Amino acid sequence: MNGLNASYIDSARLRLVPATADITRADLDGPEALARRLGLDVPAEWPPELYSRHALQLTLALLADASHHGWTNWYLATRGGQGVSTLAGVCGFKGRPDGAGSVEITYSLLPAFQGQGLASEAVSRLVEWAFSHPRVNEVSAETFPHLRRSIAVLRRNGFMPAGKGSEYGVVRYVISRSNLA
Repeated sequence: MNGLNASYIDSARLRLVPATADITRADLDGPEALARRLGLDVPAEWPPELYSRHALQLTLALLADASHHGWTNWYLATRGGQGVSTLAGVCGFKGRPDGAGSVEITYSLLPAFQGQGLASEAVSRLVEWAFSHPRVNEVSAETFPHLRRSIAVLRRNGFMPAGKGSEYGVVRYVISRSNLA
């Protein structure tokens, strides 16, 4: 199963596993429960920065509606010679596309996996997945201007600055379907 509409998405070095209610409940129960549920090594440092219990509870609430499948968190598992092995972070969306066809992407990796291009790889695959849905016209992301690595991830994936974000001090980046080559 390696495709955009499969139950997971493979990239060169990652397997992206969409959140389900069961996986999210396991994540809320802690790294050991999540490791058992996913069949992966989950580092003791789990969860990554900016990935809070509150975010998990919101994800669980969204997943009560099956139409949100794929439009919440995707767990990023490393792939290599030994298969899928270690949970490296999360990437995903803050819900289904809005009425204008816009969806916001988020991402966070554990420190041990940062600076290796994995966030860029995950964002690339999820942007592709989002644009495989005809009603998606735009993917946006918000970050702080001092988070240079985060901005680099967005720029590598074709996102362009789009002004202020929804919160004080945050900047917004977008990639539009019309800008795809």
